[in-house]
Amino acid sequence: MRKAVSETAGVTVVTGGSRGIGAAICRRLAAEGHDIVVGYRSDAEAAEAVAADVRARGRRAITIAADTTDEQQVERMFAAAGELGPVTGLVNNAGSASAFGPLAEADISAIRRDIDIDLVGVLICAKHAVRAMTASGAGGAIVNISSASAYLGSPGRYVHYAAAKAGVDAVTVGLSKEVASLGIRVNGVSPGTIWTDFHPEPNRPDVVAPTVPLGRGGHPEEIAGAVAWLLSDDAAYATGTTIRVSGGL
Repeated sequence: MRKAVSETAGVTVVTGGSRGIGAAICRRLAAEGHDIVVGYRSDAEAAEAVAADVRARGRRAITIAADTTDEQQVERMFAAAGELGPVTGLVNNAGSASAFGPLAEADISAIRRDIDIDLVGVLICAKHAVRAMTASGAGGAIVNISSASAYLGSPGRYVHYAAAKAGVDAVTVGLSKEVASLGIRVNGVSPGTIWTDFHPEPNRPDVVAPTVPLGRGGHPEEIAGAVAWLLSDDAAYATGTTIRVSGGL
């Protein structure tokens, strides 16, 4: 079986890279030597600010607007990434939880849209990452951003999101076995409640803090560190695993 080369030798695509956890991941990976494709959906200004931070760290960066549920847009994103060099990394970070509250009161169209982003988008991006990594012969690594909700269920908030993230965990396991012989590793990171603007309630990390063994919400940089390790040569023997970074939950 062929061993993956150093993932820092090429280009890493980060979806949802313009804010929150994704932005922190872009900055951390740049510090680790990655060239970055900042994938984003609508906020071009925020994406360009992240790309500027990447360049300030001495790495190359481009921004690509792409709806991860649209395969043609994802294909264009990876084509643009390939112009920078061999794509050896993907961080599947884009996510959505627009449907919020008890399931009995949920808008099914919003649920479908969330699941499309949270699970189908992950599959589409992983598909094209595997194709790019195989075509170049460079191998590489994929990191899927999951959620503690995958094993906690998120009752009363967004059980559909939890279900989609449990699906992401299954993708991580199955795909890791499917592509191991190609020199591609697939892992995941499962964040707890993190201080970002993702939550409908701005103070959500403080609300849940009493239930967290470490007594606080997490910070995007703490998730970025786990992602950076999984993309590094130090994690060369890790595949098919999801690391919980959730304060003990």
